[in-house]
Amino acid sequence: MSNLYGGDFNQKIDYVFKVVLIGDSAVGKSQLLSRFARNEFSLESKATIGVEFQTKTLLIDQKTVKAQIWDTAGQERYRAVTSAYYRGAVGAMLVYDITKRQSFDHMARWLEELRGHADKNIVIMLIGNKSDLGTLRAVPTEDAQEFAERENLYFMETSALQATNVEGAFMTILTEIYRIVSKKALAANGEYSKSSSLKGTAIIVTGQGDNKSKSGCCT
Repeated sequence: MSNLYGGDFNQKIDYVFKVVLIGDSAVGKSQLLSRFARNEFSLESKATIGVEFQTKTLLIDQKTVKAQIWDTAGQERYRAVTSAYYRGAVGAMLVYDITKRQSFDHMARWLEELRGHADKNIVIMLIGNKSDLGTLRAVPTEDAQEFAERENLYFMETSALQATNVEGAFMTILTEIYRIVSKKALAANGEYSKSSSLKGTAIIVTGQGDNKSKSGCCT
């Protein structure tokens, strides 16, 4: 089992994993990044213009991993950044707002664009953000779960405001990336012959804290 610790380490970096955040504007992508990277949340947050990224150093299975998380604006006028934005990404988070049905309905388009630009082995997680606004919910968890299972995506609901499942979501995707990359390294050395599969890896998290329900074959 992987050991996960946040923090900075005065040692060499074994891996750098680029993860991109995509989705409509105002769904909370920047807040998720801020909560994970700095454990901060700002009620004064403004729309991201262009692209920004933050890093966080983690220990996964005794290896030092630098997570490089990229965030871009969801407005159509910034879509020109896509080719460079996706280049080199090994993970992606598709983020929608559970109170805005349209942001969820756009997930298929965002997923299509992602798969058109990114590596075919990219690890993808569907994120239903703003779970703290349950009384305003416009996207049933079951709808998102069904979409995630159909498209072979991980899935979690998060609250950047309350810090619910944010770290768990990032850790899940980063650990899966590490699992795939480390197996590829073994395969390159002739020590591993079987290819890994991402199918059936949906993880559905709807409650608070560590209450997790899993669907399919999960690592």
